[in-house]
Amino acid sequence: METFLEIQSKAKRLESLINLSNNIREKEKRDILVFNDYLYLAVTNPQIVFRDIFQLYHDMVHHYVSEGQDEFINDNEHIGFYNYETRDLFRNDCDEPFFADRLFAYRFMNMTRNFRKGTQNKRIYIFEGPPGSGKSTFLNNLLHKFEEYSRTPAGATYITYWKLDIEKLGGFQSKEIQKIKTLSHKSPLEKRAKQSQNFDFPEKYLEFSCPNNDNPILQIPKNYRKQFLDELIRDESFKEQLFNDKQYEWVFRDIPCAICSSIQKTLLDRLSDPLEVFSMINAKTNHFTRQLGEGISVFNPGDTNIEQTLSNPTLQQMISDLLRNDEIKYTYSYMAKTNNGILALMDIKEHNVDRLKAYHGIISDGVHKVELTEEYIRTLFIGIVNPEDKIHYEQVQSFQDRIISMKIPYVLDYNTEVMIYKSKFNENITNSFLPGVIENFAKIIIASRLDIESPAIKRWISKPEKYSKYIDKNMLLLKMEVYIGILPEWLSEEDKKKFDRQTRIDIISNSENDGHKGISGRKSLSVFNDFCSPSQRPNKYITMEDVKEYFIHNKEELQIDIPQDFIDKLVDLYDYDVMQEIKESIFFYNEEHIERDILNYLFAINFEIGDSKFNNSTSDNVEITEEFYENIERRLLGESSTPTTRKSFRKETQSEYVSVTLTQELGLENKSIKESKLFKNLFVKYTRNLKENALAPYLDNDNFRRAILQYGTSSFNTFDERLKRDVTLLINNLVNKFNYKCPEAAQQICIYVLDKGIVKKY
Repeated sequence: METFLEIQSKAKRLESLINLSNNIREKEKRDILVFNDYLYLAVTNPQIVFRDIFQLYHDMVHHYVSEGQDEFINDNEHIGFYNYETRDLFRNDCDEPFFADRLFAYRFMNMTRNFRKGTQNKRIYIFEGPPGSGKSTFLNNLLHKFEEYSRTPAGATYITYWKLDIEKLGGFQSKEIQKIKTLSHKSPLEKRAKQSQNFDFPEKYLEFSCPNNDNPILQIPKNYRKQFLDELIRDESFKEQLFNDKQYEWVFRDIPCAICSSIQKTLLDRLSDPLEVFSMINAKTNHFTRQLGEGISVFNPGDTNIEQTLSNPTLQQMISDLLRNDEIKYTYSYMAKTNNGILALMDIKEHNVDRLKAYHGIISDGVHKVELTEEYIRTLFIGIVNPEDKIHYEQVQSFQDRIISMKIPYVLDYNTEVMIYKSKFNENITNSFLPGVIENFAKIIIASRLDIESPAIKRWISKPEKYSKYIDKNMLLLKMEVYIGILPEWLSEEDKKKFDRQTRIDIISNSENDGHKGISGRKSLSVFNDFCSPSQRPNKYITMEDVKEYFIHNKEELQIDIPQDFIDKLVDLYDYDVMQEIKESIFFYNEEHIERDILNYLFAINFEIGDSKFNNSTSDNVEITEEFYENIERRLLGESSTPTTRKSFRKETQSEYVSVTLTQELGLENKSIKESKLFKNLFVKYTRNLKENALAPYLDNDNFRRAILQYGTSSFNTFDERLKRDVTLLINNLVNKFNYKCPEAAQQICIYVLDKGIVKKY
C-alpha cells in the first residue's frame, strides 16, 4: 500500500508532466485555419498575414530589439547613431552569446530597416569578418531566434494546407477495386490497386502542406486577386500600402507552386465550383525548424550536394488515385523547403563556393528548375565569410549588384569587451579590479584593433596638442569614446561645437576600417585569463599599474601593434579621471545656491542688458548686467574663458532654452525646469569648475595622507574634527558615488593619487 508521501510525490510528478505538456502544446501547436477564417485574419490583422520572408525578418529583429537611444537626439546635428539593446536577440536564451557593440548594432539595424521597403530581395547578404570575430555565433543565434519567433503570435506566418474531402471527390479508386475478388485481367487501375493494397487510407480527408510554403493568398487566381483584396480589406490606410508599396508587390505578382496550381485546376475540373475548391484550402501556421530544414537550411563547407528532387511516393500515389490524375507531380527540391525562409552558408569555401554560384542564378531570375518544373523562389540568402575567402566571388562582375556585404569586426566598444570577460569568466570578475581598471585593460585590447589613421577625427580636432595630458597623439582614446556615443567632458566647448553632423557621419563611416586586425576575440579571452591568474591576490585590488606592467613586459609575446605612447597616455587619462572623482568626492557644495544661480541665469538670458526683472522661481530681483553674466559664466566655463566664448555660449544656451526646454520639455513633457536637460548640464558645468580647487588645502598636508591610511582604525580619532569630516566624506563618496567596493579600495586609490603627485599634475 502506497504511503502518503509516495502518493504526494506521484501527484507532484503528474502535475509537472501536465504543466510540461501544456507548455509544449501552447508553443508547438500549429494552428490550421479554414480559408474563410484565414481571410478574416487578413481583414483584422493584415500586417501579420501579408508578410514575405523579408518583412518577417524585419519584424523578427524589431521584436527582439527595442528602439535605440541617442544621447544627442535633441541636438540639431545628430545622425541617429542609436545605442540599440540587442541582448534579447543575440544573448538571452542562446547557447553561446554574441556581443554586439554599438557600431555593429547600429549598422545591423540600419540594414534590417531596409527589409521592410521591399528593395532587398534578389540579394545575397554576406557577413564578413576576421577569424575570432564571432561570425558563426552571430548567425547561429540569429537563426535560433528566427525559429523561436516563428512560434509566437507576433511571428506567425501561414502556408497553404490542403485538406481534400475524400467523399466529395468520390473516394479512393484503388480502395474500391481491392474489394473485387475476381479480376479478368489487370488494367492500369487494377495494378495501382495492387500497389496500394498496403496503404493506410485516410477516411475523411487527405491532408498535406504545400512543400513550397506558398502563402494561402496566392491560391486566389492572380487575375482576380487585386479586385478581391480591394473588396476584402477594410483598413483604407493599409489598403493604400498594399496596392502601392513595393514591399507588397509579391501579393499581386507571385503565383502558386506547380503542385498547388495542378491540384487547384484538377479540383476545379472535377467539382466545377470554385467555392468547393476553396473549402479544401486551409492555412497552417509555419514553424521554422533548422534541424529538419523546414524554413531554415544551413550548409557547412564540407556538406556534400544533396538530392535535387524530393518526393513522397505514398502521398503521390494517394493524390493521383483520389484526383484520378497521373499528371500531378508531388516533387520539389530542397530549395522549396526554404522558399519564404532562410538559406545560409556557413563560410564561403569548399562546396559552399559552388552553392553560392548556383544561388546567384536563382536569385537573379527567382526561378529554380526541378526536372521540367519551375519553382519560384523567394528566399533570404545569408552567408558568412573570412576576408581571404572573398576571392571566390568579388572578382565576378555579375555578383557585384547581387551581394550586400556587412562587416562583423572585432569588438570596438570597451564596455562590450568587459561584458564578454564577465560572461566567459565570472560576473564578479570586476570585483577584483579598482573601478575603471578593467575597462582600461579592454581599451588596450581594442587599441590593437584600431587603424591609427583617423582622418575625420584629425579634421575635427585641429589642435590635439592641447589635450596632451589626456590622450595619445593618434587620438585613439578619443575615438573609443565617440564609438560609444560619448563626448569626453575634458573637450573644450569650441571642439564640442565643431562636432557637427558631417563630422559625426565621417567618423562613423571611417569606423568600417577598424576591427579587422589586432587581438581577436578568442585571443583576448586568453590574454585576460593570463593576466588575471597571477594578478589576483587577497586584500589588494588590481590597479592600473598592474595593467601597464603586464602589457609592457608581454608586448612582444602578445604580438600586438599598439602605438608607442598609447599605454602611457591611457594611464594619464586614468589619473585625470580618478583625480576628478576624488575632487568631487571631497568637494562640499551648497546645492541650493548653485541652483539659484542657474535659475537666475536662465531667466536673465531672455531679457536685454540693463533690465531689472523679478524672477518668480527664486524670488530674486535680477539686475541684468554684463558683470552678472560674467560672474556666472566664469563658473560655468572656467576662469580662462574669453568674452567671445562666453557670449557665444550665452546665445546657444538661450536658443536651446527657448526651442527645447520651454517648448518641448516644460510644454509637451510637463517637466519642471530642474528636470530639464539644459538645467542638469549647467549644474554639472558649474560644480565641475567649482571643485577644481577642492584639494588645494591638502596639497602639502602630511596629516591628510596619514588620516586616509588610518581611516577605520582607532588612530583615526586622533585627528582634528574638520580633517576627519573631510576624509570621511571623501571615502564615503568614493564608495557610494564611484563604485569603489569598500573603504579599503577607496583608501588604495587615494594613496595612489597622493603618492604619484597627480594632484599637482592636474
